Amino acid sequence: MAESAKPHTPAHSVLPLWALVVPFLGIGSYLAHLSYLGLAGVIGAAVIMMGCVLAAVHHAEVVAHRVGEPFGTLVLAIAVTIIEVSLIVSLMLSGSGDTATLARDTVFAAIMIIMNGIVGICLLVGGVRHHEQRFVLKGVSSALCVLAAMASLSLVLPNFTSSVPGPFFSPSQLIFVAVVSLILYGAFVLVQTVRHRDYFLPSGEGDLKPDAHAEPPTLKETLIAFGVLIVALAGVVLLAKSLSPHVEKAVVGAGLPLAVVGVLIAALVLAPESLSAIKAARRNRLQTSLNLALGSALATIGLTIPAVAVLSVIMGWPLSLGLDTKSMVLLLLSFVVSIFSLGTGRTTVLQGVTHLVIFATYLFVTVVP
Repeated sequence: MAESAKPHTPAHSVLPLWALVVPFLGIGSYLAHLSYLGLAGVIGAAVIMMGCVLAAVHHAEVVAHRVGEPFGTLVLAIAVTIIEVSLIVSLMLSGSGDTATLARDTVFAAIMIIMNGIVGICLLVGGVRHHEQRFVLKGVSSALCVLAAMASLSLVLPNFTSSVPGPFFSPSQLIFVAVVSLILYGAFVLVQTVRHRDYFLPSGEGDLKPDAHAEPPTLKETLIAFGVLIVALAGVVLLAKSLSPHVEKAVVGAGLPLAVVGVLIAALVLAPESLSAIKAARRNRLQTSLNLALGSALATIGLTIPAVAVLSVIMGWPLSLGLDTKSMVLLLLSFVVSIFSLGTGRTTVLQGVTHLVIFATYLFVTVVP
């Protein structure tokens, strides 16, 4: 998620025109059945949906900046979770392919994209530009500790339970893991924003001079942002529903595994925060980059898994959460490497290259299993 300690809004314009217009274009595109107008219509609807995602995150940041912490963090987390869950549910409702594994593939993809892709690029870009970067070790260690517990309980444990055969939880186990994930995420938000906020504040030579933050938006601007946020989220949900059959058809038609759909969903949802994290690393604010990246991973598991789990129990959908052996190896490798690469409070390009190699391996074995 966005850096919890200091939600950021653009200094030049709190409510830019594009962020106000695109959400309504999303609703209009769905009502006009744009995705049914051939390839051009599908591409146009997909571009507008991406714009709705960016607009939703922007307006959530505006609202978060106004309400402050810890509520600002929750606004951002809930907005992104709604987007991710809506995309997953839309594809599950389409009924094609093995939709039981879609939530697992999406959450795992998000973890790999964040821990190896985003973190790797940030460490590489920052290392090339500033040679060595520093961050507060206590905050990153806290995030990795919670993330490891969440990932293991949600994505590894199902392979070793015996109440239900296969990589599935029983309904009671699924609800238990959902509650535990919420507790862990809630505890992390409390620590990050209240009890030990200093663990996550910028530190180091570059971070001692952070950019000035904009003044909080007015009440009128906040109410407008909240209203357009609702419209943007509705646009994402509706366009995801209309585009989901086309996405699956394109992936299957290209001869790719259905797990690629999870990668696409995770990449779309994480795009705005990924760009913010990379920009922060270029400005020698690695603490900000890691807050954004690891916070996103925690929100993905801590909020998405419970939401999908509840829907699965209510709707009676099968939900396969257990990773296969190959994925468990990559997950374990990612945590082991992260412990070493982020275990000293200083990083160079070497750590960035290592994370990116693991990410490239994940993408390769996903396409060529």
